[in-house]
Amino acid sequence: MANTSDIRKGLCIDFNNDLFQIIEFQHVKPGKGNAFVRTKLKSITTGKVLDHTFPAGHSIDPVRVERRVFQYLYADEFAYHFMNNETYEQVGVNKEMVENSQFMKEGSDVEILFHAAEERPLVVELPQNVVLEVIYTEPGVKGDTATNTLKPAKVETEAEVRVPLFINQGDLVKIDTETGNYIERVKQ
Repeated sequence: MANTSDIRKGLCIDFNNDLFQIIEFQHVKPGKGNAFVRTKLKSITTGKVLDHTFPAGHSIDPVRVERRVFQYLYADEFAYHFMNNETYEQVGVNKEMVENSQFMKEGSDVEILFHAAEERPLVVELPQNVVLEVIYTEPGVKGDTATNTLKPAKVETEAEVRVPLFINQGDLVKIDTETGNYIERVKQ
């Protein structure tokens, strides 16, 4: 068993019959009273974020998790299927466990968080940003670039993103997978 002095960012703990990852924490020692640890916890199973305060020295139950790189293969009606590049082992993951799946391209690498003791996948994490080809967008009008105006564009994964007016069909764009925002045009 560990206690609150072992808390660090990214630590996974078993709390209230669920698995949580610590996103933020702060040790607080007020002038009066006992010290405590203020934390922001994200549920690995539901994605919900909650604030919780632990008294100093409180026991916590850390869970060992492993990050493994897998390649996205295909999707069926219930799950996404991935392959480990080293062992060629395949694993199916429920569609609810993948956030922002509209930016996953077949053949791209993702990280899967596994519960080490039970060998079960917990969360699929996409890279911070991806490069995708624009398959459809309205043409930009010459001279219409004085403002930061954005237009809708459809990328090769069928996701719709907002891009600047100078982006044309066939261009490669870098997209932030968390927000879905355009970052930059990529040279081919």
